[in-house]
Amino acid sequence: MDTALRKRPSYFLMISIAGVLAAFIGFAKTFFLPLSTGDFKAPVVVHVHGVCAFAWIILFFVQNICIHRRRYILHKRLGVAGIIIAAGVFITLFFVGRYTVDKQLANGITPSGYNDLPGVITGAVLFFGLVCAGIINRKRSSYHKRYLLLATVVVLWPAWFRFRHYFPNVPYPEYWFALVLPYSLIVIAWIWEYYKYGAIHPVLRWMGLFIITEQTLEQLAYDSSIWRMGAKWLYGFLYTAGSV
Repeated sequence: MDTALRKRPSYFLMISIAGVLAAFIGFAKTFFLPLSTGDFKAPVVVHVHGVCAFAWIILFFVQNICIHRRRYILHKRLGVAGIIIAAGVFITLFFVGRYTVDKQLANGITPSGYNDLPGVITGAVLFFGLVCAGIINRKRSSYHKRYLLLATVVVLWPAWFRFRHYFPNVPYPEYWFALVLPYSLIVIAWIWEYYKYGAIHPVLRWMGLFIITEQTLEQLAYDSSIWRMGAKWLYGFLYTAGSV
């Protein structure tokens, strides 16, 4: 194979670059700038979650750089750190979800104050499940990297959703910035693979379709009576589990 062709950036690397930019731009107004001025106040667990989530996004980018430059040994060593970081993202999301509801209720936002919790929990489970699948398939490169790509897409959606602060006049931001924009990365990967290989890898095709479908159903069910009932149950369960 021609050396120049082998050194062309993969779409994994391009999406990892987009992810880093999305994370820093998306959270600039609501996290980085307030943090720099001392105006961001939140429990320690929220800061720990932020560190873990950003560390995962940066690590995914670095791992793709390692592959692009054929630093395979370094890639494997950094993978150990990825397991710890992913566990940190997963565990802290439960506390962040509970804190978010507490904050909403304290501000008098009821009964919709519970509504964000189910999405946080499903996002945590989906992210960690994809990471675990990637670890299990670490010796099957084509599967491994696609599972981790999808895990990164899932963990990035809060950053994309915060782009609504830059475009306040866009109608239905919960659809455009929480659904269409973040998960368009999956569609882009589908198109890229089909164009380059003539087919879409099964992991990307079926798991990507599952993620888009699940997130679409969440948006459609959001704030329904069943959704609120489930959200309140989850909130009560987290408090009960936390007090044991």
